[in-house]
Amino acid sequence: MKDFLDTADLSPSLVTELLDCAERFLPPTDVPEATRTRWQGKHLVTLFSEASTRTRTSFELAAKRLGLKVVNIVVGMSSLAKGETLRDTILTLDAMQPDVVVVRHAVAGVPHFMARFSRAHVINAGDGEHEHPTQALLDAFTLRRHFGRLAGLQIAILGDIRHSRVARSNVRLLAMMGAHVRLGGPRTLRAPGIEQFAAGWPGTVCVANSLRAAIADADAVMVLRIQQERLDGAFFPSLGEYFTHFGLTRERLDWAKPEAIVLHPGPINREVEIASDVADGVQSVIQTQVTHGVAVRMALLEWLLSQ
Repeated sequence: MKDFLDTADLSPSLVTELLDCAERFLPPTDVPEATRTRWQGKHLVTLFSEASTRTRTSFELAAKRLGLKVVNIVVGMSSLAKGETLRDTILTLDAMQPDVVVVRHAVAGVPHFMARFSRAHVINAGDGEHEHPTQALLDAFTLRRHFGRLAGLQIAILGDIRHSRVARSNVRLLAMMGAHVRLGGPRTLRAPGIEQFAAGWPGTVCVANSLRAAIADADAVMVLRIQQERLDGAFFPSLGEYFTHFGLTRERLDWAKPEAIVLHPGPINREVEIASDVADGVQSVIQTQVTHGVAVRMALLEWLLSQ
C-alpha cells in the first residue's frame, strides 16, 4: 500500500499491526536513536487548505520525532492562490521528491486525486465530508488501550453525523474491529446510508430513535463538533437550542455505563455539543486522544516508509 487515503484501505490485521506499533511510541517523546537515524533524510510535506491545530501539529511532531524533516505549505501563500491547478501543484511538489505528503482539503476526493500524480506516500488528513482515517485510528487506539479490546464494545456517536468525516471513518473502522455503533442526534443531521460503511464487517451500526437510546449502556460516548462552517441550512433553531436538546451533559452521560469514557475529535464547542464539566470530567479522555494521535501517526509514517 503506497498511500493511506481512507479506512477502506485497512483490514483488521493491519489495524491491529498499526495499533500495536503505536504502543511502542508511548510516550511519543521517547524514540530510540536507531529509529531517528533510520529516517533521517526523509521529508514530509503538509498541504492543508483548512484550518487545523490538532491534526497538522500532530503529524508535524510525529514526523520530527521519527527524525524526518517537515515542510509546511500554507495554501493561501502557495501557487494555488495564484491560480495554479491542483494537479500542477502536486507535480511540482513531486519533482522536489518529498517522501510523504499529508493533505487536508475541503473537497472530498482531493487526496485520492493527488495520489495519482505523486510518487510520495500521500496521507489523507481529512477531505471534505468524506473521511478522516487517522482520527479513526487514534480513536480506536484510545478505546483499545482503555478497555483492552474493541470487539463487542458499545459506542455511541452523537451530533452532526451528516457533515462528519470523523463519523464515517469511525463507523467503518469500529465495525471492522467488531464494535457496535449507535448514532444519535437531530434527525436533520443524520447521514442516510452511513450504515453501509459497516457492510461486511462483524460489528453493527444503527441510527437510534432518541439520544437516550443512543447513549444507553454505552461503553464510550463520542461527541462530534457542530460544524458551523458546513451548515448551509437551518438544521436546528440555535446553538442554545441544540445544547438544550442534544448536548452531552452530566445527566445524559449517566445513561451510559458507569465506567463509560467520553471522546471528542476536537476542537470542542463548549456548552454547544458538550458541557464543560463533562469535557473536563474524570470520564473524559479527550486530551489522551491528542497524545495518542501523535503515537498513532508515528506508527503510520513508519509503516508507510517501510513499504
